[in-house]
Amino acid sequence: MIVRILGEGQYDLANDALVALNGLDEQIETAIAAGDEEMFRTALLGLLAAVRSSGTHHAEDSLDESDLILPPPDATLDEVRELLNEDGLIPG
Repeated sequence: MIVRILGEGQYDLANDALVALNGLDEQIETAIAAGDEEMFRTALLGLLAAVRSSGTHHAEDSLDESDLILPPPDATLDEVRELLNEDGLIPG
């Protein structure tokens, strides 16, 4: 699976890494629902750090499409709220 962090690049992740990422995604959803900026920021940065540590950099010159697109680390709560779908940021 190819995951893009906007403004940063793409990472190759094994599909089983999504299980761990879903827990962090749920924390983001909870923080957004509560309007808790501090919890949101912690969860978003944790999610992005998990992608970086679980994945490997995808070739920069590759034209492969991303399977999943995540917001940049400086995204606001309102910006991420607009990106959410019924499954959060990460399907499943």
